[in-house]
Amino acid sequence: MAFFSFFKRSTEDEQKTLDEGLDKSKQSLLSRIGHAIAGKTTIDDEVLDNLEEALIASDVGVETTLQIIERLQTRVKRDKYVNTDELNRIMVDEICQMLEENTRTQEQNNDLEDQHKPYVIMVVGVNGVGKTTTIGKLAWRYKQAGKNVYLGAADTFRAAAVEQLCIWGERVGVPVIKQQQGSDPASVAFDTLQSAKANNADVVLIDTAGRLHNKVNLMNELTKIKQVMKKVVPDAPHEVLLVLDGSTGQNAFEQARQFAAATQITSLAVTKLDGTAKGGVVIGISNEMKIPVRYIGLGEKMEDLQIFQREPFVRSILGID
Repeated sequence: MAFFSFFKRSTEDEQKTLDEGLDKSKQSLLSRIGHAIAGKTTIDDEVLDNLEEALIASDVGVETTLQIIERLQTRVKRDKYVNTDELNRIMVDEICQMLEENTRTQEQNNDLEDQHKPYVIMVVGVNGVGKTTTIGKLAWRYKQAGKNVYLGAADTFRAAAVEQLCIWGERVGVPVIKQQQGSDPASVAFDTLQSAKANNADVVLIDTAGRLHNKVNLMNELTKIKQVMKKVVPDAPHEVLLVLDGSTGQNAFEQARQFAAATQITSLAVTKLDGTAKGGVVIGISNEMKIPVRYIGLGEKMEDLQIFQREPFVRSILGID
């Protein structure tokens, strides 16, 4: 059974986790939308202007907000009379269509892990965004799907990063390949892939350091890791996953742009969405970066890392059952 088929099975528990994790974002957004349409029965220019302010204030981002407003204007013009009671439903339709149009590759690589053995994921992101925790939860998910998983502790810049990854390895029950602090990260990645191949691993997750204060060094380090991995697995990495902290709102946009400039990013994970009102940032990042948001983090439990699915996410954040 393909991992993503396993991972994407919709359950009531997953929907509950999604709704609870996005509750603060939903309450904040619905409150702003409520103010935008107060006293109005139809969606007119004033409502759209107010809605524009509400979406920007909810961290959806200026560019994405303007696209949403433009789509709503077209919808209102086409449908002639649109009641404000229908606004959230219409927004779900338009936002989902917009995201589908702008991230057409969202679903294309879902079963790549069955085509490559081992399937190699290089994980990048600055310290504190939940990168190592995301790796641990992904390792657990892959193991639950019956995969043989290896972790590579190539963030050798911080001793705490290696220790944290080892703790996750013990918790999940998967091996962690590591070297001493300060070792060459590319050497760790090389050793990890060699061990993984020798032991018939299905999936390899490589942790890396994220030091954006010197982007040239970061770019050189990530490039070297990629080149060295190809000596063991010629087409590795098969995925470069950027982890972003959703609770930082617009700062997550800037991190995404900087990492995209430093290396080729193929997928995104947006973490720490529970307990924040900034969940709208997922819509903006998914739309503007043209890089698919693959995972969202909604809590501390292993199962609180979910595959991002456009419609359930948008319906949840807009309070549509």
